[in-house]
Amino acid sequence: NTGSQSRVVTACTMLKRMLFRYQGYVFAALVLGGCDVNGPHVYQIYPHGSTGKLPYTTMGSGSLAAMSVFETGWTEDMSEEEGVELVKRAILAGVFNDLGSGSNVDTCVIRTDGTMTMNRGAVTPNDVKPFRDAINRSSKLTMRSGTTAVLKSTFTPAKIGGVSLADVTVTEMET
Repeated sequence: NTGSQSRVVTACTMLKRMLFRYQGYVFAALVLGGCDVNGPHVYQIYPHGSTGKLPYTTMGSGSLAAMSVFETGWTEDMSEEEGVELVKRAILAGVFNDLGSGSNVDTCVIRTDGTMTMNRGAVTPNDVKPFRDAINRSSKLTMRSGTTAVLKSTFTPAKIGGVSLADVTVTEMET
C-alpha cells in the first residue's frame, strides 16, 4: 500500500490483462469510468483486451444507436444532471433500436466525495402491465381444461451415449 489514491488506468490495465488472458472467451465488453488525481477518465475495454480512452463511449449490441445520441448531445461542460439525462437517452436509443439490449435503464452516479446515487429502474419504457390490464378479453377465447382430448400420453427418455457429466473436468477460472 503506497498510501496514494489508485489510478483509473490501473483498474483498466488489470481488467484488460484478465480479458486478454482468456482471449475474448469471458465475453465482457466493458465501459470503465472514474476520477483520480489526474481528473475524469472513460475507457472502453473490448472482450479480447484492447482498450480506448475517449471523452464518451458505448459498448454492446445497442452501441451504435447510443453513440448517435452521445455524438449529438454531449458537451464538455455538462452538469451531473445533464449527463445522467444524456446517458438515459442513449441507453433508451439502444433499447429501442436493438432487440438484444434489454428493457430498463438503471443509473449509478459515484461522486469524488464518496457519495453515491443508485437509481434502479430509472426508466422502464417497456412496462407492459398497464397495457395488459387495459385489454378486455372475450370469454369465448378462453379454453377450459379438457377442451382438447388427450389421445395418448407416454414419456420415452432420450438415449445419450458416450459422454456424461462425470467425464467433464471443471477447472477454476484464474482471477
